[in-house]
Amino acid sequence: MRFFPIIMLLVGGFWTCSALAQTPTAPKPTLANVAYGTHEKQVLDFYQAASDQPVPLLFFIHGGGWMNGDKANPDFLAKCLESGISVVSINYRLIPDVSADKSVPPVKACLDDSARALQFVRSKAAEWKIDKTRIGGCGGSAGGFNALWLAFHPDMADAKSADPVARESTRLTCTLGFVPQTSLDPQQMRDWISNNDYGHHAFLLASYQEFVDKRGSLMPWIEKFSPYALATSDDPPVYLFYDSVPAMGKDAKDPPHSANFGVGLEEKLKKVGIPYELNYTGGPEVKHPDIFGFLLEHLK
Repeated sequence: MRFFPIIMLLVGGFWTCSALAQTPTAPKPTLANVAYGTHEKQVLDFYQAASDQPVPLLFFIHGGGWMNGDKANPDFLAKCLESGISVVSINYRLIPDVSADKSVPPVKACLDDSARALQFVRSKAAEWKIDKTRIGGCGGSAGGFNALWLAFHPDMADAKSADPVARESTRLTCTLGFVPQTSLDPQQMRDWISNNDYGHHAFLLASYQEFVDKRGSLMPWIEKFSPYALATSDDPPVYLFYDSVPAMGKDAKDPPHSANFGVGLEEKLKKVGIPYELNYTGGPEVKHPDIFGFLLEHLK
């Protein structure tokens, strides 16, 4: 199998990714640090592709385990702009930013901000020359989780809201995830990856064992957050990339980024009929070994 070249970077103990397709000097944002909320992390960068007409958009969400990371240098930036696709890359509140509020799991803020940023971008469609019917999600690791959550979550648009941003859709045209987690169910993750110890921080728990012990009471939240639980037949096409060989039910060298997450989700995608491509080391040939081709097919 031919793989699209990816650099995996370890940042603060969590992996993020960057496509080698970037030019040595990345383009600068057309608009930088545009606020879509009141928190200092609720900002985004907009890179506008040259066009007199509305163009598709890549909506990029950085990784970092919901603990760190930044919107700088989104994947496929140069290739998107060259292909007539504008790009938005967002920052969002991280778990340390919201951990003082113990009324809801802190990961909810990370996900809610992704949705709000997408709605904000759609509200700027006319001004920024964006075709709001052609928006693709993209992210690595936790950012990929957020992108999958957006792809599979029912539309969060509130048609009756007095807030025009809230009336915008949160649906995506397609979604691309680099080494994303696909569930936050502690038992399901352990069934897939026997040494998984990732995920309890999303609920501000002290240990994975506490996560397992409290699974029953947390299930309403888990089902609201997990891409696996949310996926239904009306969801958009998905591309999943993992740079490892899956071995279901066994230990993984890098559990949070194991290809077992992709194989586990694949079961659900097949069951409900969502079009997908699963690209992993040693796996079967996919339609788009050049990952950017997937975005071009669905956005152009």
